[in-house]
Amino acid sequence: MAETGDAELAGTLVQAAGRLAARMLADGLTAQRKTSVTDIVTAADHAAEALIAERLRVARPADGLVGEEGAREHAATARTWHVDPVDGTYNFLSGLPVWCSAVALADGAEHPLLGAVYQPVTDELWLGGRDQPTTCNGTPVPRLVERPLRELSLATYVHPPRLASGTASEPLLRAIGHAATLRMLGSGSVELASVASGRLGAWLHLDSPSWDWLPGAALVRAAGGSTVVLEAHGHRWHLAGNVRAVEELSELVQE
Repeated sequence: MAETGDAELAGTLVQAAGRLAARMLADGLTAQRKTSVTDIVTAADHAAEALIAERLRVARPADGLVGEEGAREHAATARTWHVDPVDGTYNFLSGLPVWCSAVALADGAEHPLLGAVYQPVTDELWLGGRDQPTTCNGTPVPRLVERPLRELSLATYVHPPRLASGTASEPLLRAIGHAATLRMLGSGSVELASVASGRLGAWLHLDSPSWDWLPGAALVRAAGGSTVVLEAHGHRWHLAGNVRAVEELSELVQE
């Protein structure tokens, strides 16, 4: 029997995880707080991550694994899967429709090779990577075109206590001030998939963990866009969008 390709495997994983989480939510869930009232975890997060981890151990036993909820496997290859079983858990538990399951396959330097994002509420599966143009439910998305930031929506998020820190708030507000409008959806991978598909214009987050960044970054790059991670003002800034917009954001963040 032929081995399942990475893209097919990734799509199957996020769909299975997202549908499991949705079923568990319908049956009733409670949350535990991690670091704050909005940083929460549920049994669905753990169950969905366990499902992905177990299937990867069977399908890709030599690959590494890094999961948001603690799953870890040492890589015997240069490949590691980064897993966010429920991205947007606050939305998920609050009844807001913007949440997803996401995985990325990356090389040893955390360069994304492939990303998969599944949003159960809309039944949309985004796939894309180094060797595969981004698709949504199997249909290729339009290639991103060059447009200035002033014509684009900008998606971002900052934890409210960080607003007191000028090293975070000043570059962020400077970038927001040059965009056409601001959107804050609460799920980084849904936002990045939306950038890749043209629903949102650009993306700017700071200090994002790999599982929040790599799945969507792969989609943006595979749609003809640009992704950049840079160090400025004591933070790691993650930027995505068309090439022109990302260049503008880079300049604004580093001023």
